[in-house]
Amino acid sequence: MPLAITMMAGPQIMSAILFVTTSRAVRVSVAFLLGVLVATTAGVIATRGVAALLGTAVAVDGESGGARTLSTVIQVALIIILLLLALKNYRGRAAAEPPKWLGTLTRASPATAAKTGLLVILAMPSDIVIMLTVGMNLEYHNADITAAIPFIAATVLIAALPLLGYLLFHKRAVSAMPAMRDWMNSHSWLINIIVCLVFVAIIARG
Repeated sequence: MPLAITMMAGPQIMSAILFVTTSRAVRVSVAFLLGVLVATTAGVIATRGVAALLGTAVAVDGESGGARTLSTVIQVALIIILLLLALKNYRGRAAAEPPKWLGTLTRASPATAAKTGLLVILAMPSDIVIMLTVGMNLEYHNADITAAIPFIAATVLIAALPLLGYLLFHKRAVSAMPAMRDWMNSHSWLINIIVCLVFVAIIARG
């Protein structure tokens, strides 16, 4: 679940919120969820293949001391990069703005929403690293893609929360979602910092 939350934190969940404020909220949101499902599944399959190609270089506690050293170096480097990104977001918080493309999603068609679902997963470096982590874990435990179903399902569930809120609490959601969208727009720097710190914790724990 922590990995799934991190997958959707930032522009990903902001996109899901924007889609439920459109005139065709259900159709557009479902298309977005399908895009997220396809992208996450394809990403995990691809990264497991990459992990298999890397072989012993992805081992966590195998016999190769060089593999363990490489793994440690990669983890430390990622943590340093993420901490620097968090610091950069904090220092630039006064001028921080959400991605401009988010503003176009309020007029999105189902096809655009599906494409957005694909891109917010496959084009986000943080999500690629998370899926690579899942793929490496599958390879290390010699597990097939079915072992990643809980992760994929949790990611789609997080993405579906705005739509579920819209369906369960329609009137309240209609009024609450724009306010939430505006808050996330004005606090995008804080969201980015939280994403960085959560990912640092995940890497350090691993």
